[in-house]
Amino acid sequence: MQSLLILGRQAELGLAELESLYGSGVVRAAGEQAAVVDVDPCLLAFDRLGGSVKFCKLLTTLDTNSWKDVERFLIQVAPGHSQTMPEGKMTLGLSVYGFTETIQRIEATGLTVKKAIKKTGRNVRLIPNKAHELNAAQVIHNKLTTPTGWELVFVRDGDQVLVGQTVKVQDIDAYTRRDRERPSRDTKVGMLPPKLAQIIVNLAVGQLPSEKLQNICDIPAGKPIPFNLLNKTILDPFCGTGVLLQEASLMGYHVVGTDLEPRMVKYSEKNLEWLHELYDLPDLEAVLQVGDATNFTWSVQADFVAAETYLGRPFTTMPSNEILNQTISECNLIIKKSLRNLHEQLAPGARLCLAVPAWQTRQGEFKRLPLTDQLNDLGYAEVVLASNTGRPLIYSRPDQFVARDLLILTAK
Repeated sequence: MQSLLILGRQAELGLAELESLYGSGVVRAAGEQAAVVDVDPCLLAFDRLGGSVKFCKLLTTLDTNSWKDVERFLIQVAPGHSQTMPEGKMTLGLSVYGFTETIQRIEATGLTVKKAIKKTGRNVRLIPNKAHELNAAQVIHNKLTTPTGWELVFVRDGDQVLVGQTVKVQDIDAYTRRDRERPSRDTKVGMLPPKLAQIIVNLAVGQLPSEKLQNICDIPAGKPIPFNLLNKTILDPFCGTGVLLQEASLMGYHVVGTDLEPRMVKYSEKNLEWLHELYDLPDLEAVLQVGDATNFTWSVQADFVAAETYLGRPFTTMPSNEILNQTISECNLIIKKSLRNLHEQLAPGARLCLAVPAWQTRQGEFKRLPLTDQLNDLGYAEVVLASNTGRPLIYSRPDQFVARDLLILTAK
């Protein structure tokens, strides 16, 4: 029943997303880049996970963390397994997480295993490692998830090694298309990555009933989820060019989007129309309006709120303290007013995930909005995840000054 998921660049976000959807009791971290999820694999709707890059079947756990022991294990079991695979040339790939062995050492292991398989009479091709792990493009290009493909994943987890076989990887082409091929884009706004938008939606929604998950998993990979399956509405009061709205639509939610700028609402309309045509979705299930999140009255009752709020000036380098403090004050005021306005219109218990700005003053150190210490006074309780107790969930890149601080809240 257990699955092994390889998490994205910021593993803590992927782990939080999994815990939000499936609960802390069935999700645990494995090493620094993976998670074990103890639910029926059929209930893991991998296409809707923005923070997991590989979905693997957990094959076994080795009571060792020595690469020599892993190599010995592989030489013992790989030849026998190769005989159970369909006829044809077999393709083998190795991905290694948490080990200090060199790439050359990993490749040497692969060649040794290849020789052991070839002794059985089986023709096999080994995918060379450019890094410790094969990326999604390599897995897809080399057809490692097909019946004659075999990507083995090894995760060092304390004194043990988890061994998995990759079943699926993220559809990188689909993400790129939804990010770069939308008809209306703006380099100053709307740069929210689709993967992060998915994470924000999943953090806002929380756990889905198992019957809903089962219905979602019955839908073929790459196909959108019908709106009537979940019958829930997500509100984005800072919709911009509609990235979050498009991802929520594909995940089966009715969407409501508002933005202060009419131009942004027009962009969202065009992008959603494009998305619905691209994926052959039914009639557009979206309500889009021009509106200021600080005082707007929404005509539709939202079940969840998921948004990237106003992030302030798009700094590329450290500004002066005066300009930074002025920007922080401006963002804090707008988002604080918006939270108060939303609170008046949300049902008690309604859940939100807001990406608010944070500023990277030093590598790995962030200056957060003052309102993050005033959430209780604003009528919200912060959702504390077991995987991230006491630490902010911040999406950032080393070369970016403005980061995104993900707040998971419930209305009191």
